Amino acid sequence: MNAPTDRRRSGVHGILAPAASLDRWLLVVLVVLLVTCAVRYVDRHGLGATGTAVLAGALALALAYATRGLLPGRSWWPTVWVVGMVVLWGALTAVAPSFAWCAVPVAFAVLRVLPFAWAVGTVVLMTALLTAAWARISDGVDPVQVAGPIGVALLTVLAYRALDLETRARQDLLDELVDAQADLAEEQHRSGALAERTRLSREIHDSVGQGLSSINLLLQAAEQAWDTQSTAAREHVHTAAATARDGLDEVRRVVRDLAPADLAADSTGAALPDALRRTAAQAALAIDSEVRVHGTPVVVAPEVAAALVRTARGALANVREHAHAGRVALTLTYQQDEVVLDVRDDGRGFEPDQVRAAGSRGRGLAGIRDRAASLGGQVDVESAPGEGTTVSVRFPVTVEEAP
Repeated sequence: MNAPTDRRRSGVHGILAPAASLDRWLLVVLVVLLVTCAVRYVDRHGLGATGTAVLAGALALALAYATRGLLPGRSWWPTVWVVGMVVLWGALTAVAPSFAWCAVPVAFAVLRVLPFAWAVGTVVLMTALLTAAWARISDGVDPVQVAGPIGVALLTVLAYRALDLETRARQDLLDELVDAQADLAEEQHRSGALAERTRLSREIHDSVGQGLSSINLLLQAAEQAWDTQSTAAREHVHTAAATARDGLDEVRRVVRDLAPADLAADSTGAALPDALRRTAAQAALAIDSEVRVHGTPVVVAPEVAAALVRTARGALANVREHAHAGRVALTLTYQQDEVVLDVRDDGRGFEPDQVRAAGSRGRGLAGIRDRAASLGGQVDVESAPGEGTTVSVRFPVTVEEAP
């Protein structure tokens, strides 16, 4: 709930914003003026019945002003309180004109509580009473005593009105800024959640999904060869079991968003080529496959190495499902400032633009592009019908990543 709403519910409609320090100082000023005026009255008129009433009225005015914050905060109370303040001040001023000086803190109370039109009217009436009280203790009629207080009162009210409007405009801007920041934070949260879901979908597709597909193909091959080629069947089952173990580890790594342990602990640069060889062996391809390494292996960042391995899995899955190829080669090339992985097959190929527009080649290529982009890499796909396909992904290698 914002401040304007709180003020409306509490019955405060004035043009001055509540301020604890202002309340305290106005109370101090009011008490000082009341004491001074009371002492002056008693000194000049003595302590009779009227003097006692004046002292009681002054005390009541001071206590009323001091206890406002301790009373129930009903919507009607501030108006009743300020009317009582004005009546008390008016009665004191009528009996002892010197109490007219207490009009200043009382007028501030009026400005604090009443709406603008009512506040102006009340202050004008108070100024008229003040002028009449001064006229009683002055010889003759001085026009300055009439026009001066009224003019000063009106200018004061209008000045505070202008300040209040500017303050509220600034507060509205601040509220809009806070709302905009809250909306931005919510949008960032939604974007972050969407990015995380996309990442998990991509990683599950290129790791767990491809591992399960390989296990299925290996077990089908083992079932077909179980009676006639028991040795080959056992090898298929052994490879399927190893793939299942790797898949379980991969699930845990995807959830923790960690690179494979061997890649994270690599200190020689040999872990990435070995991981690519295992990936090709576990892909369950019924075609010839090989892994080539060009250049001097260097240690790349674990997240980049993991991205290259998962890219290889996604590309090999596309080869197995779509290419109808007889051969596939994975080439890892270390250059001076980047590392490049090429996956080349001699399959039937396709039109990259048409496939990208139609989205008919599954999530593999889209996942490869998204993953590379998230790490500052670049993906190129070269293909044509009947001419095979080459998927190239490159990542920059910084000096710090080299051994």
